[in-house]
Amino acid sequence: MTEENYDIIGYPRLVRLNPNVPWKTRGNGALSIQVGNGMGKKTKMGEIGNKELFCYPKKSSDKCNDNKIKKIVELVLDKHAKLEDENTNPGFVILHKRPSLETYEKTVREIVSLKEVEQLLKSIGADYRGYKNCRGLIGATASIAWYPTYDKTYELITYRQRKRWGTERVVDDSSVRKMDKTFSSTFDNYDYKNKHNRLVPNSPCPILYGIRGEYSEDLIMASSLVKSETVDSWMIFETNQGTDDHLQKKSINKIKPYQSVIVEGTLLQSPLTIKGGHVIFTIGNSITTDKVDCAAYEPTKEFRRIVRELCIGDVVEVYGGVREKPLTVNIEKINVKYLTKKFEKVENPVCPSCGKHMKSKGTNQGYKCKICGIANSRPIVKENKRTIHTEFYEVPVCARRHLSKPMKRMQ
Repeated sequence: MTEENYDIIGYPRLVRLNPNVPWKTRGNGALSIQVGNGMGKKTKMGEIGNKELFCYPKKSSDKCNDNKIKKIVELVLDKHAKLEDENTNPGFVILHKRPSLETYEKTVREIVSLKEVEQLLKSIGADYRGYKNCRGLIGATASIAWYPTYDKTYELITYRQRKRWGTERVVDDSSVRKMDKTFSSTFDNYDYKNKHNRLVPNSPCPILYGIRGEYSEDLIMASSLVKSETVDSWMIFETNQGTDDHLQKKSINKIKPYQSVIVEGTLLQSPLTIKGGHVIFTIGNSITTDKVDCAAYEPTKEFRRIVRELCIGDVVEVYGGVREKPLTVNIEKINVKYLTKKFEKVENPVCPSCGKHMKSKGTNQGYKCKICGIANSRPIVKENKRTIHTEFYEVPVCARRHLSKPMKRMQ
């Protein structure tokens, strides 16, 4: 775009969409940029080779040659899109007017059909093109529609030299830990418990690493501390990552598959560890008979220990994505709101007449003194101290979803 003398207005945007969609891409993200004639003080937003890139806070006019822009976008897609991959279905949208925020909110929280997106694009006079099954149009439209009314973060993404694409990445873990401890405004950099460098992607894509943070100005300084293979280029994106935008409060009976929800309930069943190391428990409503299973899967590692400490009667608020079959909330974090008292039997009750211990009459049938015939329904118990507290708990960094808001951002 800069070759056509267009300026970039605001930071490019990286918008993550509903993480539960069955046909999503790996990170289910979409990119968008605004171009025009810039006004105001420019800000450095990246480098390509030795060329610095800047963005402007405002634009002076909306006069752009749509045909030229379309040709540039098509050239980029033709050159870089891996259309031979069955999961690659890109699309682009060129708009002069942003769709409603509701368009974004539905795309990050629900299932949106291609048909309704195409109808919207036609109604607002968009220029667009989809490739293969055209689902990329949904993300492209949502990315433009997103407006950070409530919350936003930034990510500085670095890219590899082309000759190194597909090879093992070289990013020094110790430098990432140093950066993490130096810049408290960044988040999800390193999982100390599981020794996992979260900056580095798992896929063989051109990205070298990405640093997420609250403030764009901190990210450039933070990246200077990271020791790695040669960085070919880098760019800062404005994002909805770490915002919990995907979550919506729901009562148990209103939960639907593929949503991400915040749901409150009382434990009806103690946590059960099943094959594979997954931990499942059931919550319900004290007034109705509605109930739903909640799961901490094996990749959540030590978080499962917290879940195992819950017991029947505890009240929890569960944050997570809804699996269809069986209907289950995949936990991202949990707010323990009430802990019931937990008792342990010490001994059988003592007869008040003869002082001897009573004998059990059978399971749940109480106790009776064989000498005096006196009955008692309760044994002698002691209260066990709970090892968890009424507070938030979250999955470790290695298991965190892009959209999930870390606890450090909730304080």
